[in-house]
Amino acid sequence: MTETTIDAALRVEQDHLVASRIALGHMRERTAAITDNAGDELTAWALGRAKALRLADLADRPDTPLFFGRLHLTDEDFHIGRRHVVDQSGNPMVLDWRAPISRSFYQASVRQPMGVTRRRRFGFDGGALTSFEDEKLDAGDELGESSEILAREIERPRVGPMRDIVATIQPEQDDLVRSPLDTTICVQGAPGTGKTAVGLHRAAYLLYAYREQLRRNGVLIVGPNESFMSYIQNVLPTLGEVDVTQLTVHDLVDTIPIRGVDAPETAALKHDERMARVLHRAVWSHVTMPAESLMIPDGGWRWRLGEEYLHRAVAEAQAENLPYLTGRERVRAQIVAGVRRQAEIRSGESPSEAWGRKLGRSKLVTTFLDRYWPALNPKKLVTRLFTDDVFRAEACEGVLTDEERDLLASRTRQPRLTEADTFLIDEVEGLLERPTGFGHVVIDEAQDLSAMQCRAIARRSQHGSLTVLGDLAQGTSPWTATAWQHSLSHLGKPDGEVVALTTGFRVPADVIALANRLLPQLNVDVPAARSLRTDGLLELLPTTDLLGTIAETVASARRFEGSIAVIAADSEADMLREHLGEDDRLSIVAAGQAKGLEFDHVIVAEPSDIVAAETFGLRRLYVVLTRAVSRLSVVHAKPLPEPLTDNASTVS
Repeated sequence: MTETTIDAALRVEQDHLVASRIALGHMRERTAAITDNAGDELTAWALGRAKALRLADLADRPDTPLFFGRLHLTDEDFHIGRRHVVDQSGNPMVLDWRAPISRSFYQASVRQPMGVTRRRRFGFDGGALTSFEDEKLDAGDELGESSEILAREIERPRVGPMRDIVATIQPEQDDLVRSPLDTTICVQGAPGTGKTAVGLHRAAYLLYAYREQLRRNGVLIVGPNESFMSYIQNVLPTLGEVDVTQLTVHDLVDTIPIRGVDAPETAALKHDERMARVLHRAVWSHVTMPAESLMIPDGGWRWRLGEEYLHRAVAEAQAENLPYLTGRERVRAQIVAGVRRQAEIRSGESPSEAWGRKLGRSKLVTTFLDRYWPALNPKKLVTRLFTDDVFRAEACEGVLTDEERDLLASRTRQPRLTEADTFLIDEVEGLLERPTGFGHVVIDEAQDLSAMQCRAIARRSQHGSLTVLGDLAQGTSPWTATAWQHSLSHLGKPDGEVVALTTGFRVPADVIALANRLLPQLNVDVPAARSLRTDGLLELLPTTDLLGTIAETVASARRFEGSIAVIAADSEADMLREHLGEDDRLSIVAAGQAKGLEFDHVIVAEPSDIVAAETFGLRRLYVVLTRAVSRLSVVHAKPLPEPLTDNASTVS
């Protein structure tokens, strides 16, 4: 194209963007005009909620491009964007990126054009369209990794929460995003490979492609901590999905106040999968076989259920492998059924349902159940496990050693319950009755989940599927996973497919190369990452004045656009925060809170202290080094950890 032709084409595209925004406004006006008239209060509430969600979905975000690409097919063309936009006549002006035809925007190539003759990518500054770039696939023209617009979008400075990658999804990522709803996948993703974005985009895709199946149970996003959840919270709304539950793994089981802290060895035991067997035994030990008959007065009659009948009712309920409280209600129903049959034989008529409910809730029947199949309180049962020596010994017999059993013992009759105890209580709740499940669950940073945490998630996805995201090399918890198949088994999906992403789009190549030096020391079998980015800066800065050099490096970083973070050992973070302060651009981050975050310029303070602070210190350092998306400065007064000393020198 000549410069004049390019300018004319750009004006046409800019006009289409303006017209599309106007059309989106009309769609919102039409939705707002819908009345909530309904025949009953519940229906009116449902219609009102659906309308509110639709209006939120149609919200215009002027700083976010409404479309980012255009597909020219043999006889038609489409703009591809974050949501579907139609004109007043219903003709599409922008196609949703999740629509079937949009897949060719991500997958088409010269070798497999998928009917695409030309693919156009748009460059934006905020919400303003500024440029475009064409690939004429029918003429053998494919830019791929050399696309300047693609590179600019990937390398754009990171300020504020995480943004979507809908304009830059790569073919291997797109395959994962569009995996069918009934498929569980586990993405082993090296730093910067977009695994978190893949999980969030898959959630958005499933809600689009399987909306009816997911309407009732919905989608759950589970993350490691509040900082991470805050970081990702805006991604799904920009993709057109506002009705998704997002919780930390701890919020998932937040049913009691946490007032205690376990010793490390006690916490590790409570998170061990064997605790599920201990709790199962503790719950079901309360069921005993009836050793007496039951005489039930009913008006002028007295009905007798023999010991054999009652024994069979309890045994059959046990054999059905029902939740504990459901089994209790099954026995209650069998008692009512036994009396009903006798009444029918005596009178020739069947008593009413109201009669059955009254009989089942009678004091005599409830007393019988409380003796042989008592109702249980999860918190009280876990507390009893800690405080009752005999009960604990019976529950742990053959499962835990005597030394492990003693770790569970409490010195007080009212122990202060801990974070680990919330998962034990949740396990008991799951034994008593099944929790509400989700149609799909996305789990990020899954390598740090314990067996008991995995089981808590599994109970909420028993009939759904999972997207499991993580990196074994970044595992830093005492119970961190060593193989994904173990985690998938605890999550109830042992047949889930494990897929590795190794091509990085976020972290510059020099930074990845530095972090990769740590991999041989991490005792995990993961492939090393490579990065497409050759930009950025890496510098190793030895010093005798740690605070002074950090301050100077922060000042130097402010000359560049984007976010800045100083990451230090947890024990040093408050001191650095007091010394340096924080503002809209500068964050002081404890190493233990860095996972999942990203910043344009990361300044690592004294890496040897980060390594020395915990058992998995080298893995923590691997996490910290890979938080940088443009520039990394490693400031140290002490010697660098050994894996980093090979050929260590200032690199820029």
